[in-house]
Amino acid sequence: MSSAPVTTDRFPVRALGGPTAVFDYGGLRFLTDPTFDDPGDYPTTGRGLVKTAPSTTTPADLGPVDVVLLSHDEHPDNLDTSGRVLLADVPLTLTTPGGGQRLGEKAKGLADWESVELSRPDGGTVTVTGVPALHGPGTREEVEAVTGQVVGFVLTAEDLPTVYISGDNASLDLVREIAERFGPVDTAILFAGAPRFDELFSGALIVLDSSQAAEAARILGARRVVPVHYNSWAHFTEGRDELAAAFSAAGLADRLEWGDHS
Repeated sequence: MSSAPVTTDRFPVRALGGPTAVFDYGGLRFLTDPTFDDPGDYPTTGRGLVKTAPSTTTPADLGPVDVVLLSHDEHPDNLDTSGRVLLADVPLTLTTPGGGQRLGEKAKGLADWESVELSRPDGGTVTVTGVPALHGPGTREEVEAVTGQVVGFVLTAEDLPTVYISGDNASLDLVREIAERFGPVDTAILFAGAPRFDELFSGALIVLDSSQAAEAARILGARRVVPVHYNSWAHFTEGRDELAAAFSAAGLADRLEWGDHS
């Protein structure tokens, strides 16, 4: 494990484009859903995805990463070719149970509410808990048959603020369950963008839209929200302007942090 600076209550989260963000917590460096490939067409089962903008950095510029928090491995807008290469150099990838089987010995799948303790350079521990997520509307069986398993994460430590990473989740009911167990949270990294496809679930949302992201922030009691998964891909139907408007309408504009610092 690397020795990233020990976290303070105001630890920065850097959004890198799409679902990818990096932050230091408890002296460990965490990276969400690594996507660093160039813009272009990325075919996937039954539909095509188009990346419209590059990442704001490269894997080489990140420095050592201790843990990848991977919501799912089956879609190129959450794990692309460059991201898969990066995983080989990361000591631990936490992901879905199925992804843990597919990605090899450095990957561990987390079932809903399953936790793993990570050693911190200062001698303490960080607990990462896998939390439920649904990548579309309906029951778990219905959704996973179409879009596969997805997992979110909650990070806790005795002396550190609670962090929630939603992954590709479309269910506010699940957000309520997570809030009941872990709320209020300090920092919520919320996947948004209102993606939808006509051929999936009759065009219904498969990840939160902007108004739902604001409602998720309220449910969680989040002090700070860093939105990701709203730019760099053509299938995201809402972006920064819609997020800003939704949080303003909800009276939560002061909680938004864009994570676009260098």
